[in-house]
Amino acid sequence: MKKTEIIILVAIAITIAVLVSYMGNLTTYETIASAKQKEGKSVKLVVKLQPNSIEYDAVKNPNYLAFNAVDTLGNVVKVIYHDAKPTDMEKSERLVLNGKIQGNQFECKSILLKCPSKYKDDLDAASKRMVNES
Repeated sequence: MKKTEIIILVAIAITIAVLVSYMGNLTTYETIASAKQKEGKSVKLVVKLQPNSIEYDAVKNPNYLAFNAVDTLGNVVKVIYHDAKPTDMEKSERLVLNGKIQGNQFECKSILLKCPSKYKDDLDAASKRMVNES
């Protein structure tokens, strides 16, 4: 074999190795039921906050937040987050939780708030204007 062919084969092998290593790090969104099947493994959940379920006392322990989360299938899990409560969490449309199931609760490492669309009010107002103009 020529040197250039060997170099090309080595480059292809390195590229394949890098791609395989990245595939192991890909995280998909799970439901609560599928996350329970992967107990102890890091997963991401897309959930809604269950109304009136927040347990947080900034004076007593500012680094403890607990609440119930509901996924799109209606499954509920208690979430434990060891950090301060995110601002306007109650107003968030959806939450993306990163963590793992431990027993009957979800040990959350990070919370990403998905806010309602800033254009929703504009669309409602525009549709009302169109009706009034007709």
